[in-house]
Amino acid sequence: MQRTGQAELVAAADEDPQLLAQYSEKFPGKTYQSYEELLANEALDAVYIFASNQLSEDLTVAASEKGLHCLVEKPMAATLAGATRMKAAADKTGVRLMINWPFAWWPQLRHGIAMAQAGELGQLWQVKYRAAHQGPVELGCSPQFCEWLYDAELNGAGALMDYCCYGAVLADVLLGRPNRVDGIKINTGLKPDLELEDNAILVLSYDHALATTEASWTQIDKLTSYSTTLYGSAGTLLIAPDHGGTIQLANAEHADGIQLEIPEQPAHLENASTHFLAAINDPHLTIHPLCDAEHGYGSQWILEEGIRSAQT
Repeated sequence: MQRTGQAELVAAADEDPQLLAQYSEKFPGKTYQSYEELLANEALDAVYIFASNQLSEDLTVAASEKGLHCLVEKPMAATLAGATRMKAAADKTGVRLMINWPFAWWPQLRHGIAMAQAGELGQLWQVKYRAAHQGPVELGCSPQFCEWLYDAELNGAGALMDYCCYGAVLADVLLGRPNRVDGIKINTGLKPDLELEDNAILVLSYDHALATTEASWTQIDKLTSYSTTLYGSAGTLLIAPDHGGTIQLANAEHADGIQLEIPEQPAHLENASTHFLAAINDPHLTIHPLCDAEHGYGSQWILEEGIRSAQT
């Protein structure tokens, strides 16, 4: 955000003194151990909310009620009820509510979505996404982060909420709300300190399509992680992950696949901050579908149905 030169960072709040100290070492502005005090004492235009999924619900409502635009880290909320409250508060006050999905800033994924929506793959009949790594602790996440990720109430679930959410929002953007969600979750026992599921799969059923979204906190390396596959009646897209990733198309003319050129992207889609600030400055700018609160809400509905299915 600071690198954009379009906004001033004025304050941060967290209940953890260690995190506040780390913040102060790197960034300007006052620090607070009370979210309420920050909102009461500082003149703000917008907020970044990177709390637990449960706390993000309350903070988004509080900020929206003060007329502040909100950028919230995925998956939007811990529960569907929380997402409902967030969306209602933003709609009532007219603020921008944007959900930050890290894969939204991959040009190749955005291009694949645009191709599918333009009908270049024919009838889209399957959306597949897998998110996986060895686990939050093994990945090097902070103790403060892992503490709430491993708490079903604060996170909403375990790996299912943390990583099935990506495929859920992708499916909601491309296929809409499914007729049915079947969820499976397991605890492999590979993490003795973890009581929640460390692996999960959701299967989304539509009238003439399906989607699968997979999550793992036990996968060694990233050989199959974060890749996206879109299957249509006229072509198949394989989208490689991360910045610099590729997009390949197989169709009647290219049975073995061909690598596609990614069109030049608008500057405001470079990252979450450039897009959020552009959306604030231009109320007519359409937030990218992946980050739009409507699809964030749709993904939360899918996740809630998946959790219900897995539990029963």
